[in-house]
Amino acid sequence: MPGLRFDSLLFLCVANSARSQMAEGLARALFGDAVRVQSAGSSPSRVNPYAVRAMAELGVDLSAQTSKSVDTIDPESVDLVVTLCAEEVCPTFLSSARRLHWPLQDPDRKHEALDDEQRLHHFRVARDQIRARLDVLAALRDVPAGPDPREFHASIRVPNLPAAARFYTWLLGVAPKEWTHRYVTFVSEALRTNFVVLVDDGQTLHHDTLYHLGVDVGTKAAVIAAQLRAEAAGWPIHKPARTTWRGTPLHELWLMDPGGNLIEIYARLTDDELDGRPADDEPTLLVP
Repeated sequence: MPGLRFDSLLFLCVANSARSQMAEGLARALFGDAVRVQSAGSSPSRVNPYAVRAMAELGVDLSAQTSKSVDTIDPESVDLVVTLCAEEVCPTFLSSARRLHWPLQDPDRKHEALDDEQRLHHFRVARDQIRARLDVLAALRDVPAGPDPREFHASIRVPNLPAAARFYTWLLGVAPKEWTHRYVTFVSEALRTNFVVLVDDGQTLHHDTLYHLGVDVGTKAAVIAAQLRAEAAGWPIHKPARTTWRGTPLHELWLMDPGGNLIEIYARLTDDELDGRPADDEPTLLVP
């Protein structure tokens, strides 16, 4: 399965005073009863009052939380460990749990002469950075199965096509497969990449021709399966799975990502499939 699977989460920093405490409070609010959330430190002290104030602004109460030693945490109770130290040495936690490192500067700034509002500002910044990272972590938890990618397609626009062709030949270690006056195509088997450089000449490029992202999944059956999985996952389908004949014959499915970008999931036709090309070259839907 892709993504991250975890049912218990541990945040670590040195004092278990600010960053890890705010992360614990935010994660509890985000995951609720679905995930067991803990925090600890190698030199526990107290919950920083500025952390309590910053979190109260979001309606999260840290007043009942306490600083805890990492030695009190049962390694078997943790699936995922997130360390938040930046300039300090992070606590050691001996377990087989997966680890993530989010280095964030200590918001307390003990050695800086700051007034009350300036110090609280640093806690707000750390709080918001942790919350944004947790939002991504939550989005990655229990991601459903997707297609099996065999090749990645990407396109970029460049002001100077010959210069770009020379640079990317050097970078990718392969000569272009083909080119026209408007684009250069590279195919790297080593990188499993189909890469297109498009000249930025001011003319309109259609997202469903060259200028898009794409993933080759290998077979017609895999394209059909990708649509069924996309439907089950709730991803928007821009164009349903079909076989197209104009241009490069492909089995293809067009999805739309959360930002509105079009993604092509495709497979090249076999020789037998190419023999079945219709006289009118009209596309054929693959899913009833």
